[in-house]
Amino acid sequence: MLSFVWLLFAGSNQWMTLYTPLGLPSSLYLVGLIHLLVWMTISLFAGMYKKLFLISRIDEVFRVGSTALIGVFVFLVLRLSSVDLTASESVFAAISIVIPYVGLVGGGLLVNRLVIRTIQRGYAKRGKGLHRAVIVGTGGTAKMIGQQLDQYKTLGMQVLGYYSVNGEVREVDKRDILGDVEEFRAMAAEMRVQDVIIALEKEQQEKWLPVVSSVDDPKVTLKMLPDFHQMVGGYAKTHQIFGLPLVDIQPAEMPTWEWFVKRSLDVLVSAVVLVALLPLILILAIVVRLTSEGPAIYKQLRVGKHGREFTMYKFRSMVNNAEANTGPIWATDDDPRVTRIGYWLRKTRLDEIPQFFNVLFGDMSLVGPRPERPHFVKKYERSIPLYSRRLRVKPGITGWAQVKWKYDESFDDVKERTKYDLFYVENISLRLDVKILINTLFVVLRAEGK
Repeated sequence: MLSFVWLLFAGSNQWMTLYTPLGLPSSLYLVGLIHLLVWMTISLFAGMYKKLFLISRIDEVFRVGSTALIGVFVFLVLRLSSVDLTASESVFAAISIVIPYVGLVGGGLLVNRLVIRTIQRGYAKRGKGLHRAVIVGTGGTAKMIGQQLDQYKTLGMQVLGYYSVNGEVREVDKRDILGDVEEFRAMAAEMRVQDVIIALEKEQQEKWLPVVSSVDDPKVTLKMLPDFHQMVGGYAKTHQIFGLPLVDIQPAEMPTWEWFVKRSLDVLVSAVVLVALLPLILILAIVVRLTSEGPAIYKQLRVGKHGREFTMYKFRSMVNNAEANTGPIWATDDDPRVTRIGYWLRKTRLDEIPQFFNVLFGDMSLVGPRPERPHFVKKYERSIPLYSRRLRVKPGITGWAQVKWKYDESFDDVKERTKYDLFYVENISLRLDVKILINTLFVVLRAEGK
């Protein structure tokens, strides 16, 4: 292996003068470390570090194969960058080195993964290392799923018990009932639940939305039976438990490389904006401070990803202590609390410039759902189905709802905005982020803020 590494990247032998007790040049170990970091990066982007529980060994072969193909491309480019491309023998030599090298690494990785998956499967057969699962429903379907999971451990789940809906118990043994589904959140952390299977009977299907809202947790995987139209139309990606299809209910995750690019753009753009607009930031801070009493920067507690609270920064656009007598309330058209300079700051959205600090610190992203205050989050989680799913991604300075929907003036507005936020969470991608940023530019130019 080390000989392949040396052939790939060794340059002039003049700088390889120090030798280790093994008789190898010391610089070769540095090159080996670089190779390790490159392979780790390739594996990260190829999804090799995802928590895929009890993945099929055939699927593992395909995943390692795709990683090796990326490795061939990367190392071939690196090798060809140091040879004379006009000389066919040099190109052929590079290929003859890279392909065996990547094959050796890929083969070793494949053997390692297959051994791990085989050991994992053996542990699962003995009932060890299984995901802790609960089933919502007490009818025949729920009972059948529970029996199958108990009998066939390689499906990877240990059934802790069942949750009833509205206290209704049908065919499941009452001794296996953990409680009503509304009690799930209070018990999930203590029981360390990892999977929830919604197995309601046909006549209970209309209850699935409030059930999903009750059990929704970013750390818990939800599965449910799809309806006939979803299965036939191919809208639902299903997993099988002995012929019974189950749909994963969770946001479509972006590939790792897209998350990396998204965060990199957050940091880069925020840093550039804050440096480029520093004179404007200072001017606005002075103007806000001179035209009304109170600090120029307004700090407020908001709820971020996974419910973590953080302090958000904005230029103050209202009178100081605007909610001292009213408590948390929505802004309205012609709101008397808005200052004269604040009106224009909100119109042009310049009041949001300090939020780039939040993006730089990692509390927010350029694009995401609007960050909400803890008071309102608690209120909406109780009354709007699936509202908490917004918290599965970082909040953003701008977002799909911000450019496609108006400001909230009523509870109905919040419910409608939540639909846009959930659309973003379920369809998050770099392409959608770019589309939102372009739309935001037009919103700013048209001074459509409020």
